[in-house]
Amino acid sequence: MQKIVHIIGAGISGLSAAIRLANANYRVNLHEATQQAGGRCRSYFDAATNLTIDNGNHLLLSGNRHAVAYARSIGTEAGLVGPKRAQFPFVDLTTGQRWQLDLGERRLPLWVFDEARRVPDTGLRDYLALMPLIWAAQSKRVADAIPCEGTLYQRLVQPLLLAALNVDPPEGSAGLAGAVVRETLLAGGQACRPLIARDGLSAVLVEPAIKLLRDKGASIQFGHELREFSLSAGRVGELKFGTDTVTVAPDDAVIMAVPPRPAASLLPGLKTPTKFRAIVNAHFRFDPPKDMPPLIGLVGGLVEWLFAFPQRLSVTISNGDRLVDMPREELAQAIWRDICKAGGVQGELPPWQIVRERRATFEATPEQNALRPGAVTDWKNLFLAGDWTDTGLPATIEGSVRSGNRAADLALAMRQA
Repeated sequence: MQKIVHIIGAGISGLSAAIRLANANYRVNLHEATQQAGGRCRSYFDAATNLTIDNGNHLLLSGNRHAVAYARSIGTEAGLVGPKRAQFPFVDLTTGQRWQLDLGERRLPLWVFDEARRVPDTGLRDYLALMPLIWAAQSKRVADAIPCEGTLYQRLVQPLLLAALNVDPPEGSAGLAGAVVRETLLAGGQACRPLIARDGLSAVLVEPAIKLLRDKGASIQFGHELREFSLSAGRVGELKFGTDTVTVAPDDAVIMAVPPRPAASLLPGLKTPTKFRAIVNAHFRFDPPKDMPPLIGLVGGLVEWLFAFPQRLSVTISNGDRLVDMPREELAQAIWRDICKAGGVQGELPPWQIVRERRATFEATPEQNALRPGAVTDWKNLFLAGDWTDTGLPATIEGSVRSGNRAADLALAMRQA
């Protein structure tokens, strides 16, 4: 008899768990409270720009093994596109200086020995000063591990860690920052090629997964919000979706892949992060110049990363709490000024859209990181997934996929026990 796993939540963590289990010939029942899959990682048609845009600009790297393997498993790895070499153009909006960080194609970070490929005005000693961060304890802040000042910090470490942690880097978890550095800068250019879903996140990471699951006989229900677990004898016995109650058989498993707030309400006593930070994304309908790189790092301005897509320019601003209540048009104008400087473009403000996510990620400080639960719960057939669980990484797509894989593996192991 085919074994059943109920997955609550159709974000990337829930989808990755579902694909892993469906490929292992398990019956997957996927329950999603909203009317669409993808969670914070999805695309939608925007009337203001008359374009399909992503609700957030998510950058993957070639070294994100789990995320790339997930895309491969649903047949869309080719939809993640990027340069052949790990090259990152930067511009300082204050001085106008431009440079390119060239991490090369190797497994080792040999680029730090080549002045032409490093951040300008930095030496080998500056990079060696980052070493304490690599194996820093989870309880330490970044500022406790490395000096948060100087040219290398301002031009590379600060923008890298700000994007990864979504907090001001000095207050961020040194343990999480160290994991990021180990898997990127320390892993050489082979792990650092930027990969972007040029056709949209949903087209590459979400819709093909839903189609594959349906082709494998999975049940997928949207607008199906879990209201309550029935817990007894150390396991989940029933799932209550309003007027709809689903019985969980003794050998069946449940994976809860929902955000921390609903997770905590469904499982009283569950330890979860309690503080969150905003991310602001902006999209402009504008044809990028033909020679514009797909990604530009910006230093010294409001914007941190500029993405060039067909027919639009998009930006991301991390740690964006200060901007969530700013008047929308004023914010759009300020962002557009940064884009014009960085991209060498000009013109009046084109059609635009601002997407502000107030609770985009958990606050990646040591205190909040310590509140992240593991995948195992007090109930032997219930497992957790989500980028807010203890993945060893900040809240990223890679962390989401790892958490889904981990929960799926625990469900598989439960069957074999």
